Amino acid sequence: MKSILISLLCLVTIVVAAQEKSSKSSPQIPTGTVASQGTAQIGGKSVAYKATTGYLQVQDKEGVHKANMFYVSYIKQGETNLKIRPITFVFNGGPGAASVWLHMGALGPKRIAMTVDGNAQKPPYSIVNNEYSWLDITDLVFIDPVGTGFSKPAEGEKADQFYGFENDVKWVSDFIRQWTSDNNRWGSPKYLAGESYGTTRACGVVEYLMEEYSMYFNGISLISCALDFQTLREFENNDMPFICNLPVYTYAALYHNKLKPAQSQDKDLIAKVEAFALNEYALALLQGDKLTSAQKQSIANSLELYTGISAEIYLQHNLRLPSHKFRKYLLDSDDKIIGRYDVRLLMDDPINNRDYAGDDPSYTQISGAFGTAFNEYVRTDLQYKNNLPFYVIGNVQPWKFSDGKYLNVTSELRQAMYTNPYMKVWMANGLYDLATSYFGTQYFVNHMNLSPELQKNISMTYYKGGHMMYFVESELKQLKEDAVKLYQAK
Repeated sequence: MKSILISLLCLVTIVVAAQEKSSKSSPQIPTGTVASQGTAQIGGKSVAYKATTGYLQVQDKEGVHKANMFYVSYIKQGETNLKIRPITFVFNGGPGAASVWLHMGALGPKRIAMTVDGNAQKPPYSIVNNEYSWLDITDLVFIDPVGTGFSKPAEGEKADQFYGFENDVKWVSDFIRQWTSDNNRWGSPKYLAGESYGTTRACGVVEYLMEEYSMYFNGISLISCALDFQTLREFENNDMPFICNLPVYTYAALYHNKLKPAQSQDKDLIAKVEAFALNEYALALLQGDKLTSAQKQSIANSLELYTGISAEIYLQHNLRLPSHKFRKYLLDSDDKIIGRYDVRLLMDDPINNRDYAGDDPSYTQISGAFGTAFNEYVRTDLQYKNNLPFYVIGNVQPWKFSDGKYLNVTSELRQAMYTNPYMKVWMANGLYDLATSYFGTQYFVNHMNLSPELQKNISMTYYKGGHMMYFVESELKQLKEDAVKLYQAK
């Protein structure tokens, strides 16, 4: 009997130890959602809303629980006719970015206060009322894909099934379908809003939901577009990014006073640079090694006039100056680095290496503000408790972009527009954005091969800001005014 008791005691100890070990290695994911009430002042009017925060247990077509996707929704109170009240699903990009950027930067009822020039204030940061929130014109659902924010795969599910363009589109689409069903919003006007890689996702999602579940959308907002990765990836033998980035180089040089008076005072300068990029510059790059020394020198001289970087440097780089080197070279004499997401922002250069750009002042100085402020906001204003780490940028690598070399969502967006000719597409571009240049977006639109009637469904707007143009209050205001036009479009 004594030996049996000892054996049972040992067994209990082993089980308890195993449970403790399991608990430590697999933190418990909170279930369900938390509802809270709030009021925002938008456009001089009070807007009461219900916020819902927590996880949606996303299921596959067979009803198997596959993912715990975190979201925050805001539903305006007092709206009785949901057939006319829009619902907008919102996400950021990365891939790997949580939706906190659009949530706390532009669209939600609260925003993080920024400096006048669109930089972060000093910690611990301030959360203020967002008088430019979209909540007065649409209900909002902010979605964090798996691997971002608090979102996790369901127990026993592998993370890699959610990573990659096609996988990501499928699971975000299933979230939207499930949330729409759970909340009785199939009859509402429906919209998507995505930023950066979120625009890539949006084009895939709108086409997938249409084809797979017959869910049609009224419009999509594409903010800082990443739609054709051949215009973005500075790979060997790919000339497109250099052509598309050139006007942004000029905007940067203008802002930092690096151009000669003749150029800086020329009101038609940007138009001239755009024409040069599509003609002389593009033709020169297309010729490759067939270009003569004299032709190379002529192009390099023009590039110097338009960007403030010496012709010698352009010749050293075969007329193709990568964006990370441009960010380093432009203010090299001042030992400063300019931003990628916003070329107006700068920081001291601690590394004396011209081939390495270092940190990005338009990201590193801001990400901390959004991570810190959201962790405070979600626990206080939204009354949601979760001890898991919140990933502003999560590790979702390796990410499979496409079967080919460059991901391009032309076919997805074109198919969606032809299938649903009522859908409006709005593209918002920051003129100081070197991550996703406005000129690259124009190139994408000009190569969609749309009918003249469908071309009218696309609107383009431009802002004196960077990738997150809404960090500057004047541009945030303009973004809201332009959003109203989308939701009022007939």
